[in-house]
Amino acid sequence: MESLVARIAATGPVSVADFMDAACSHYYAQGTAFGTQGDFTTAPEISQMFGEMIAACLADAWMQAGKPEKVQLIELGPGRGTLAADVMRTFAVWPDLAKAASLHLVETSPALRDQQAKTLEKYPDVHWHERLEDVPEGFTLLMANEFFDALPIRQFEKLADGWAEKAVGFDAEKDAFFFTTLPLEDIAAIPPDFQDSAPGSVFETGPASLAVMETLAARIEEQDGLALVFDYGHAGPALGDTLQSLRRHEYTKVLENVGEQDVTAHVDFSALGAAAGNALVHGPVTQHDFLGALGIAQRAQALAAKASPKQRMDIERALYRLTAPSEMGHLFKVLGLTRGQGRIRPAGFDATTDGSAR
Repeated sequence: MESLVARIAATGPVSVADFMDAACSHYYAQGTAFGTQGDFTTAPEISQMFGEMIAACLADAWMQAGKPEKVQLIELGPGRGTLAADVMRTFAVWPDLAKAASLHLVETSPALRDQQAKTLEKYPDVHWHERLEDVPEGFTLLMANEFFDALPIRQFEKLADGWAEKAVGFDAEKDAFFFTTLPLEDIAAIPPDFQDSAPGSVFETGPASLAVMETLAARIEEQDGLALVFDYGHAGPALGDTLQSLRRHEYTKVLENVGEQDVTAHVDFSALGAAAGNALVHGPVTQHDFLGALGIAQRAQALAAKASPKQRMDIERALYRLTAPSEMGHLFKVLGLTRGQGRIRPAGFDATTDGSAR
């Protein structure tokens, strides 16, 4: 991270958002983040059932829309391509959808693009893009799993004499990054309900996330379709420092191993929903409720019926990890987006079943 150190040396401490942007860009460019040999494991890597449930939800939306003949299946931040592969495989259940779907991956890392190409080598109609805006027009089915949590956030801290913006500096003698603060010029950055909070309080906002959501919502309004967002976070505005890092599946200090470990923050789903403009927002609901309503427990039973004892145990463990409240079930939320005046009412967001792990 020599460039970040040089920048701080030249101009002084940078905002948490700028720090996070530099650290994550360097980290994901290496393509070593995902899986048991990486730093963290996402839901698609846990079980094929996750992708199958998403595929069923997307297919149902396509049918509600009258089975358009041209479908742009889009994934933001597709990791190693596992989710996209599972969705494309499951689309074979609906041959007309499989024929209509063109896969578009929004990915900036050349190393991850190479991995995705290998995972998806049996699917010829795959395209890569730097930005969502570059994806061609067409009926849109979009998925974003653990994408927004990696986008840069701004952090604000209440000091004894008022709010300030948290920042990151670098101590050349200690060869270490450190947290500091910068003056806050616009108090409007802090919601009125939080402005009188006690000293030590931290408020976070994600301008990058809101910009992506605005673009995503505008596309859904113009092209029709369904977008599904899966991430960990809170349903409404909240105070708290959620900046965190992972290295080899263990939590670490954010300012250590900069550029060599995952740095993320919890997603404010209410802020994402507010940025959706005229699009219709569904949820957020917990991942437990969403997957349960779509029938993941029944799918697990069907897979287990044809599995070996070890495979059955693996299926049970995967179901538990994906849906149990103590695992991913409650921390992870799901938000859906459809055209405001459209006819799509996505599955998984209404009254849910009790068919997932408790």
